[in-house]
Amino acid sequence: MKTILLIEDDTALRENTAELLELSGYKVETAPNGRIGIEKVKQTSPDIIICDIMMPEIDGYGVLEAVTSHESSAHIPFIFLSAKTEHKEIRKGMDMGADDYLTKPFDEEELISAVESRLAKAQIIASREKAVAPENEESLRNLNQLKNYFCDEGEEISFKKGEEIYREGDHSNRLYLILKGVVKTHTMDHNAKELITGLYKADDFLGFTTFDEIIPYYETATAVENSDLVGIPKKQLVEILKNSQEISLELMNLLSDNLSEIKKQLLRMAYSSVRKKTAATILQFVEVMDVAPEVPIRISRSDLATTAGIATESLIRTLSDFKRDGLIDIEGRNIHIVNPEGLRQME
Repeated sequence: MKTILLIEDDTALRENTAELLELSGYKVETAPNGRIGIEKVKQTSPDIIICDIMMPEIDGYGVLEAVTSHESSAHIPFIFLSAKTEHKEIRKGMDMGADDYLTKPFDEEELISAVESRLAKAQIIASREKAVAPENEESLRNLNQLKNYFCDEGEEISFKKGEEIYREGDHSNRLYLILKGVVKTHTMDHNAKELITGLYKADDFLGFTTFDEIIPYYETATAVENSDLVGIPKKQLVEILKNSQEISLELMNLLSDNLSEIKKQLLRMAYSSVRKKTAATILQFVEVMDVAPEVPIRISRSDLATTAGIATESLIRTLSDFKRDGLIDIEGRNIHIVNPEGLRQME
């Protein structure tokens, strides 16, 4: 018989939910708050945890952090239970490592279905880990196969233009592969001005911090256009890297190349003229958005300016100069490159 730990401060809901689960054949342990819930995890080693978010003493996020930080409990499936329905709250829980999210009120079928599916997935993962060399992970030999693994095993998520994928300071429990669209990473400088630190396109990885620690993201990621991503837990990638030296080396080379590009961008921002910065940034967006030079790009002037590291007013004046010089044409917010070679000569 599988054991479920239910952590919920509402007495009536806790008792009613426990009864539903018991009638479905589960053994149920309960806790009225997060502090007691964490102790119950240590005492009972449950097969799955269902936890409310808003609770006294320690909230659900604190419980999840405590559970995932210990090797003995990090594998336990974790389902959040809350009245919060906002997308950002759901994403926060999932990015911290939760497996599922149920919103109140819920019906019996939703509850049991969530429990059964998460227990089944945990059983499949456990059976793979018992093998000396898991077949699915052993077969991964290069980055293309790793990307296929993301698509097969990860959770696909869609973000609208302007929507945040993760925020600076959030727990970096998840890594992403971009399937479609463009994503920018950005932070704020000491003058509270946005600074774009990177642009990522389809087939790029996103969200790397460290592999062996769950540290906060040091920048925010936002969709520049409607984007589709697929994500997997960081610990899942770590297991793959342990089993594949080839992928580890390829990934190191990829990250090294990314660092080199970032250094070039920083040097350009620090020492290049406004015209060179503007020209290089326009061409960078064309490359990332994967369009032919003759195809107009629609990008906000503020994004162009923060990527180039110049004031928006300076960028707008430079775009007007480029238009006058026959390098680009401007129609509303669209920028049409008339002379790509002329822009390249400025880099």
